[in-house]
Amino acid sequence: MPPDDAPSPLPDRYARQVRYRPLGEEGQRRLARSRALVCGCGALGSMLANSLVRAGVAAVRIVDRDFVELSNLHRQVLFDEEDAAAGLPKAVAAAEKLRKINSSVAVEPVVADLTPANIEDLCRDVDVLLDGTDNFETRFLINDAAVSLGLPWVYGGCVGAEGQTMTILPGSTACLRCLLPECPPPGSTPTCDTVGVLGPIVGVIASLEAVEALKILSGNLEAVSRCLTVVDLWQNRLARIDLGRLRESSACPACKRREFSWLAGREGSRAAVLCGRNAVQLTPPGPPVPLEDLARRLASLGRLTRNPFLLRLAVDRYELCIFADGRAIITGTSDPAEARTVYAKYVGS
Repeated sequence: MPPDDAPSPLPDRYARQVRYRPLGEEGQRRLARSRALVCGCGALGSMLANSLVRAGVAAVRIVDRDFVELSNLHRQVLFDEEDAAAGLPKAVAAAEKLRKINSSVAVEPVVADLTPANIEDLCRDVDVLLDGTDNFETRFLINDAAVSLGLPWVYGGCVGAEGQTMTILPGSTACLRCLLPECPPPGSTPTCDTVGVLGPIVGVIASLEAVEALKILSGNLEAVSRCLTVVDLWQNRLARIDLGRLRESSACPACKRREFSWLAGREGSRAAVLCGRNAVQLTPPGPPVPLEDLARRLASLGRLTRNPFLLRLAVDRYELCIFADGRAIITGTSDPAEARTVYAKYVGS
């Protein structure tokens, strides 16, 4: 008989994974004691959560503010037509699927907007954060929280047929603000709803993010990438940009000065519910994008009208009124989280 302190046998379901020598039995046992936070459960987030749960990570917390729509299904692998018809919150629908995939993993869905008020609580007792978001404001908030708490996190994003990812080990590697000192202004970067996205690029970037998380959680930090990886599937291009010296050479406000303005709530869109109007006013950070440039990008998405002072876009059940100074009024909801989702979807953030 084995001694009383002998480790219990690993489940057969992980046998092929354990046979990969760099991971091995010890790595698998570490996964079985680890916890992950998946920020966002859309295209990237649903695939990230799927990979972590199948790999045997002990607990996966999923935070998402949105609900399932039919237009999600070509790239968001955990959802089906029934979820879209029911309008289920993405975190809830994902958790239901994941519990059927691996009942030994504790899957915790959280239907919420990730904000300075809740992110530190959501990071409690986790070992890694993964980016499944669709906007830079939330990524800068995640970066602040991760660097402040000393938590590893993996950034990822994709649009069209291109995606990119990098891994952040606070105190060791460059962070997102070393790479991007300032958040890109709203409307200055394309979104999936303005230029589209192909499902396969989501799979590539999510897989790269997931394997980085498995390296971290299994204790293989020496294998973690120190590069920004950029993939363009349509043009058949892959680039790896070495970030090994970036942390030392940058004047990063987060890494170097320990200034966490996003975590403190001094940065980011400010929202105000407009009484009696079923509308929310958002005041995004940074300089406004010229209305003419926005009009060109948004014209094909819905009924658009404009004058020298503002433009209006009627799309789905919402109207977005965007002013020359960058303010936006989202009509069709009184929920600030929903308004931010609509704004990020069509204007970007």
